[in-house]
Amino acid sequence: MAERVYDLENRLIEFAARVIEVVEAMPGTKAGNYIAGQFVRCGLAPALLYGEAQIAESRDDFIHKMKIVLKELKESRVCLKLIMRKQMKKPVSRLENLITECEELIKIISKSIDTAKKNNRKNRS
Repeated sequence: MAERVYDLENRLIEFAARVIEVVEAMPGTKAGNYIAGQFVRCGLAPALLYGEAQIAESRDDFIHKMKIVLKELKESRVCLKLIMRKQMKKPVSRLENLITECEELIKIISKSIDTAKKNNRKNRS
């Protein structure tokens, strides 16, 4: 059996691509345009910011950048919940796997931040 390659950057890029698909299908109403604009910003930001975190100047800088990635993912989750609640993208069931992916990414990034903080404390001791 082939070993599964885990690449967080690719998952974040795929998440961003899926966000674009949702945004492009949003209604052209006042609320739809507002949520779409907000969602495209916070939904694409994690992939871009993760790229920036990979070249952080220090562990503190890495932690800071990853916290921003986490913040944007949490904002994306709220946008998705609102889109689902107001049925701005149908069928709503097609958004369930995207919100699941968002939740998984939040857990991964949170754990990465915790690990970086722990390693940072060890290096300072």
